[in-house]
Amino acid sequence: MTKTIRLEKLTKIFDTPNGQVVAARDVDMEVPAGEICVLLGPSGCGKTTALKMINRLISPTSGKIFIGDEDTSTMNDVELRRSIGYVIQQIGLFPNMTIEENICVVPKLLGWEKSKAKSRAKELLDLVGLDPNLFLKRYPKELSGGQQQRVGVIRALAADPPVMLMDEPFGAIDPINREVIQDEFLKMQAEIKKTIMFVSHDIDEAVKMADKIAIFKDGVIEQYDSPDNVLAHPSNAFVADFVGADRTLKRLRLVTVEEVADAEAPAVSRHTKAKDALAAIRDHGSNLAVMIDGDHHPVGYVTEEMLEGASGTVQNLARPLPAVVPHDADLRAVVSEMFANDVMWLTSVDASGRFTGVVTQPAVTSALGETYRKSAKQQASA
Repeated sequence: MTKTIRLEKLTKIFDTPNGQVVAARDVDMEVPAGEICVLLGPSGCGKTTALKMINRLISPTSGKIFIGDEDTSTMNDVELRRSIGYVIQQIGLFPNMTIEENICVVPKLLGWEKSKAKSRAKELLDLVGLDPNLFLKRYPKELSGGQQQRVGVIRALAADPPVMLMDEPFGAIDPINREVIQDEFLKMQAEIKKTIMFVSHDIDEAVKMADKIAIFKDGVIEQYDSPDNVLAHPSNAFVADFVGADRTLKRLRLVTVEEVADAEAPAVSRHTKAKDALAAIRDHGSNLAVMIDGDHHPVGYVTEEMLEGASGTVQNLARPLPAVVPHDADLRAVVSEMFANDVMWLTSVDASGRFTGVVTQPAVTSALGETYRKSAKQQASA
């Protein structure tokens, strides 16, 4: 069962030879059930301390932590930690255990039957694209770094905990594999819908992964909001500086092609007469039509200018498409392709390559401006 994570006035003060150091001060936040919250901030800001207080690797000085409606201070340390999935950057697989044994560590401690634990291990390996027949009996040293990281993540899920804590889980992975593993993790999260608190140092990773972002400074949360609002409406100069001057461009990651593509854009067959294609363009109010084949795959385009006064069919006039983009890609891919091909529009396709619409530069600009327009309306009605 998925549960919320709620922190109330959570504070940690360390005693040092040079006096007391406040690592976290009056941290108030709630992560809704099934959402990912990423904790961000500079080194020493308190984000990792806040995370580790939840599973009591660090004991709070004061404040309360609730998982669901349960005050975790009423639980003993072992009971608490067994109820929380925990993933760290160093992965922490036991080198002398097989992958199956690693995954089954907590289920075994909880007294699961061996057959049930093995079945769970198989299920989880399948979930991250690792064939159980190949990987169950292997040892960690026989896996790549990316494969080990996947096993580290699913080991935390083995006993089906209500919440997960992740401390820079992808930080040690090279950029290419990191993107792959992040994508795998998001696909998995779409199925399992765990409540996850996640420490990162990477604003781009946070924007990609998070439902909510908490930005810390000197042990205090400066802003706790959706990625879009953090980027579009930083609460103060520190947050604005932390997320970067290119924060508007970072927002491109938050919108998919499908959300902005014009699915009603004219699409005509090879055998459509030029005059009919021209009429379709004008009826729609655009300046081009996409030519599609019998399987609805886009194979070219014609413009109003090309069709004006022309005779014959579209296939005799069409030009090759500059590029196509998947309908589930984010707008970074769109902007990149637009710049690379020096165009103001692109055709979008689904997983089977079928035409799904046309996305234009004005549509991208409008999507980025939507958050600002909503904010202005809210302020006007306040």
